[in-house]
Parts: sequence; structure tokens; C-alpha cells
Amino acid sequence: MNIDKLLKFFVPKDHSFHPLFEEDAKNLVKATELLIKLVSSTEYEEHEKINKEIKDIEHIGDEITDKTYELLNKSFITPFDREDIHELASNIDDVVDSINGVSRRICLYKPKKLMPVYKEMAEMIHQAAKEIEQCVHWLVDAAANKEEITKACAKVTEIEHTADEYYYTAISELFEKEKDPAELIKNNKIVEILERCVDETEDISDTIKTILIKMA
Repeated sequence: MNIDKLLKFFVPKDHSFHPLFEEDAKNLVKATELLIKLVSSTEYEEHEKINKEIKDIEHIGDEITDKTYELLNKSFITPFDREDIHELASNIDDVVDSINGVSRRICLYKPKKLMPVYKEMAEMIHQAAKEIEQCVHWLVDAAANKEEITKACAKVTEIEHTADEYYYTAISELFEKEKDPAELIKNNKIVEILERCVDETEDISDTIKTILIKMA
């Protein structure tokens, strides 16, 4: 047994952060589910209703993030590096904020027609969030779950690459086919934020990979 593994037996473990991480990841998944519901509807009234639900989810996420930071400030022992805890919480919060940004803009802009790529990208964000939820669950024992976490993070990267292709294709078609300048601007902005959401899920997986390298 090498010295690093030996020392792990003598370092006290604080698992008080993990319930917050798991709650945060579950909240992210809920936000992605509502996003799919939003972009699957063509009714303005339904959009407004779902937008309110997403806003509530965002507030819950903010509260979880605040609790995580407060616990971080009070804790002497942490399950992994303090900066990684801060970054993990911040990155999850960023995705939920961006989902709320998509929702708000759909309600404000009221595009005449929701592009099919909205739903396709929303489903990708949901898939990435589910992988992240699993990763966060496995982080309670990163060394034992190294293989599972690595595979899930690789899946998030794969989703992000696929989303990039969908984004560029959608933008190309939008500028080629949309003749109404107002509708072009609306749809361009919404697709842009959806693409950013997927990028931000990869930011979460990158943070998790950093944690894994340091712990495993």
C-alpha cells in the first residue's frame, strides 16, 4: 500500500457536503425536465406557467449554492479541495441559471414557431444532467467509483460535441431560411443559450474529473 492510500485511513472524512451536492444535482435534473416540457409546448400560457416553475427551481438552486458556500466557510475538513467544492456548486448553478435564461426569453420573445432543435438540445442537456447526477452520487467514494465517474464524464463530453454539431446546423439553416429579421434574432439568441447550457454541463464534468484526479 502506498503512502497516499495509507494516509486516507487517518484523515477524518466529512460527508456533510454530499447531501448538498446530490440535492443540487437533482434540482438540475428537474430544471432540464421542465425545459423539455417548455420547448415541447406551443401555447404561450403554458410557457408562462412552466417559466414560473423553472424560476422556482432556480431559487432552490441558489439556496443550495448558498448553503454549500456557508458550510465551506465553516468547515475545517472538506471531502475534497475547497476550490473544487466552490467550482462544482458554481458550475451547477450556472446551468440552472442558463435554463432559466432560455425560459425567460421564450416567454419574452414569443417566437412564432419553436425550432425543432430547441427540443433536441433540451433533451441533450437533460441527458448530460442525468450523467452528472450519477457522478455526484458516486463522488461519495471517488476512488472506488473512478471507472463509473470517468465513463459518465466521457458521455457528457460526447453529448457536448453532438450539441455543437446541432447548433451549427441550426444556425446555418436559420440564416438561410428565416426571412423575418425579428424572428431570426429571437431564434438565434435562444439557440445560442441552449448551446451554452450544454457547454456548461461539460464544465461540471471537467470539475468532477479534476476532483477525481486529485482523490483517486
